[in-house]
Amino acid sequence: MDYLDTFSSFAANTHYPALSSSIQEQVGWILADTLAAMVAGSAEPELRSLAAKQVPGTAALLVGLGRTASADVAALINGTAGTFLEMDEGNRFSRGHPAIHVIPAALALSQERGTSAADFLSAVVTGYEVGSRLGAASALRGAMHPHGTWGTIAAAAACARIAGMDAPAMRETINISASMTTASSKQTMLEGGLVRNVYAGLSNRNGLLALQLTESGFTGEHDGLSSLLGKIISDKFDTVGLIEGLGQDWHLMRNYFKLHSCCRYNHGTLDAIDQLAAQGALPAPSDIARIDVATYNLAAELKDKAPRNTLAAKFSVPFAVATRLINGSSALSSFTWEAVRDPAVMALAQKVDVSEDPGMTQRLPLERPAKVVITLHNGQQVTGEAGVNRGDDAAPYTRDELRHKFMNLTQRVWPAAHAHNVLEATLNLAALKGSLPEWTALLSQAPKLG
Repeated sequence: MDYLDTFSSFAANTHYPALSSSIQEQVGWILADTLAAMVAGSAEPELRSLAAKQVPGTAALLVGLGRTASADVAALINGTAGTFLEMDEGNRFSRGHPAIHVIPAALALSQERGTSAADFLSAVVTGYEVGSRLGAASALRGAMHPHGTWGTIAAAAACARIAGMDAPAMRETINISASMTTASSKQTMLEGGLVRNVYAGLSNRNGLLALQLTESGFTGEHDGLSSLLGKIISDKFDTVGLIEGLGQDWHLMRNYFKLHSCCRYNHGTLDAIDQLAAQGALPAPSDIARIDVATYNLAAELKDKAPRNTLAAKFSVPFAVATRLINGSSALSSFTWEAVRDPAVMALAQKVDVSEDPGMTQRLPLERPAKVVITLHNGQQVTGEAGVNRGDDAAPYTRDELRHKFMNLTQRVWPAAHAHNVLEATLNLAALKGSLPEWTALLSQAPKLG
């Protein structure tokens, strides 16, 4: 067996009921967090307009919209919705967001085929591990956005697991999907190009298509992963590391959740500011002459001082710093159009300079550090630093904080009582205490008026 046979065998034979209760609990929170991101994103006007243009169908839910569509449309729309607000979970080792590339496709196909809860959850775990491990084993070219790349393969593996494919068929599906990734540009996120939000949706839809191609007799390369990740979108592909600890060292147990409503690369800076706030050391914005942020290379790219829309704002360290200081929060409300159009926020953002500290870059991926130096008009300076970002497994949010996030996001669309019921049902589903039809019936709730 070569590495891809081993990888494919793992993907074909992952059995959720055999996993430990701690893993199942973590899956429950990943599922709930991703669901909340999808529901909240469904309220965005561009997403609703896109959904309205799709051909109607009955196979699967458009979560948060109270409507149904074909499985491929549901995978596309739900996957797109889940990235709109930059609140979806991620994994520092994969340097991306595995769950949102997997769950929409697995959910849509499970509804279409009447899958059991156990098989749906097996697919979620399979897809997550496949995607996260591929991201960790490769190093995408610097100009690429990680969304839409290895996530397509993750979605395809999840779909093949739902279909009950054996290891050889799983390998074929993985190889086919390796030819169906997106040439996603990082510049779109830096400029606020909203097309970026559809990358994860395309991964989910193409994952479904890869399964359909395999079932129809199509074939891929003998080793599509090595071609894609070793030569095309990445120059490095560690096949040994890919399968090391497979089935024992679970990437999903070392994920991160987000409370700051923006790109993860901003979070070290915002954590440093939060620490200053907790110490009562944050100065009034009117007293600030300049703010200098030193951080790692990926975060140092987010230096736009005048983002043109809410997406660009979420990928701007200067804006994130300014809106946090002006509004006293880095939650969803601080990254709205109102915040982007606030003259006080935009004026403060002009005072923020961001630079790379090579020593901080060397601390990746175990830490995502930042140092913030705030200089006042009187010459005094206030300094804050962060290493491990909050929300990582090394500094996790409490379950109460994740509950609050779930309720805050989902109440954009659903009444509080219903949102609470969905959260409990989601955690119960992950504990194998509920059925998939019962859970999806709750997800069919139409959006509240007003």
